[in-house]
Amino acid sequence: MERTFFALGALLALLGVGLGAFGAHGLRGSLSAADLATFETAVRYQMYHALGLLAVAGATARWPTPATHVAGWAFLAGVVLFSGSLYVLVLSGQRWWGAVTPLGGLCFLVGWAALAWAALRS
Repeated sequence: MERTFFALGALLALLGVGLGAFGAHGLRGSLSAADLATFETAVRYQMYHALGLLAVAGATARWPTPATHVAGWAFLAGVVLFSGSLYVLVLSGQRWWGAVTPLGGLCFLVGWAALAWAALRS
């Protein structure tokens, strides 16, 4: 499972770099300052949790417990829901996607709590 989480983390980081460049260069003239800031927030949280998935891969190798697996899948779900909803919100103009974003934030919290639990209980 550690290879899966490491690969997912690396892929999310790769996409984060690409999306960050796209936002900075491709969207700068077509988005409002507020929308550009929202897009940058999505990229930033994606990158934080891509690195978190790399940490989960290491934790899974060291402490192979269900909690590390929960952490990894929660981080992945968080990126999809949090960052993904913000990307769609900005690019589509459909503001209702903002209602999905807190679910992703909740997944991030679950992931960090599960990772701490794995470290403390293993």
